[in-house]
Amino acid sequence: MNAKGDLIARALTLGLGAPTFEAETHGPPHDRRFRVTVRAGGQVLGGGGEGRSKRDAERAASESALQALDGAGAAPAAPDGAPPTPERWPIYGAVLAGALDAALEFAPEDATLDDVRVRAARMYRDLLTDLGHGPDDLEGPGEPL
Repeated sequence: MNAKGDLIARALTLGLGAPTFEAETHGPPHDRRFRVTVRAGGQVLGGGGEGRSKRDAERAASESALQALDGAGAAPAAPDGAPPTPERWPIYGAVLAGALDAALEFAPEDATLDDVRVRAARMYRDLLTDLGHGPDDLEGPGEPL
């Protein structure tokens, strides 16, 4: 399981934008501890994570954020203060990668990375809807979001 990659894909699919990972270090140089907080859509996701390396802390924070998105923790607020959507979308890695490639290819030159991500998430959602693989079709071959 790649918790950080799964979290990024899920956040983009939900329209929350790419998550950011804020790391803090504690302790003496010979015994460093890292604490990571994940934010997406203007909200903290999950309870964060700790580890002896930044990578371990990011993995733990990503797992906590995924649990929060699954409903095991507090649900994040959607952008613009709208209530969070209970919809769960299947994740098809190849389709999501294709949507990201297409969004990047057709983005205006002055587009920000977040603009491209949002456009890719919309393209992905619209494509799955057109194919009948929306939130009501959780029995399909993809993992539910």
